[in-house]
Amino acid sequence: METWLCVRQVREALTSTDLRVEDLWVRYYAMGGTASWFELEACLAGVLVLDGGECRILVDAANALLSQARSGTRVDRCADTSPERLLSGAGHGLGAAGAFLLTPREREAERVDAVVRTGLLDTGPEDRFDRISRQAQHRFQVSSVMITVIDDDRCFGKSVIGPLRRSVPRTVSLSTAALHRAGPVVVEDASADERFRENPFVRGDPHVRFFAGYPVRGPLGWLVGSLCVADQVPRSFSTADVHALRALALDVEDEVNGPRALSEL
Repeated sequence: METWLCVRQVREALTSTDLRVEDLWVRYYAMGGTASWFELEACLAGVLVLDGGECRILVDAANALLSQARSGTRVDRCADTSPERLLSGAGHGLGAAGAFLLTPREREAERVDAVVRTGLLDTGPEDRFDRISRQAQHRFQVSSVMITVIDDDRCFGKSVIGPLRRSVPRTVSLSTAALHRAGPVVVEDASADERFRENPFVRGDPHVRFFAGYPVRGPLGWLVGSLCVADQVPRSFSTADVHALRALALDVEDEVNGPRALSEL
């Protein structure tokens, strides 16, 4: 089946069963999908065309949710097609929703500009962020929590609880993982994970083992940082925990984008 027809079926299935796009994206991501939340919304709106592989993951995620909801509706799988290509640079000024129209370098430049616009880099602790960090520490019973903003070369901790450095190079920051994935990152035992076991904060102080992070969006929807929780012992992290972490990350977004954030130009 043509990709656009599959996506239309997914959209209609969501509407007919009252399933949420949020739940679809979480399931799609867990099954290996790589499109961001904004890109998935653009796809469902008919603005962005996913390639065949991503479309099949989307359909499988939708069918899994439909089965869980005991719905008799099913979505047919997509044919293997390539995404449409649009002119580079056409997405300037559209924010993260237009990210797929930009080159990787252009996307990063727009993202870093959004980080600067938050006005949070190199500023002191504030209770409005520390309060959320304390809530996260209590909810997940971890030793460390960090709310970060991430520019082009470093990760700055706007709020830090535990034995974590406030400012570290982006290349070694575990917080950057959530930024790269544009979704939740859960590492139950970093010492056994080939992506992180050589990280200096895993091999040395503070000897991180468990880590979970959720990205935070700033001006125009760009990813500007993350909310992360960490501990020195391995542990599991349930779907309910992921939803709770996302809820707290949305609280951080409310502070980043609220009345005290710099005006968007």
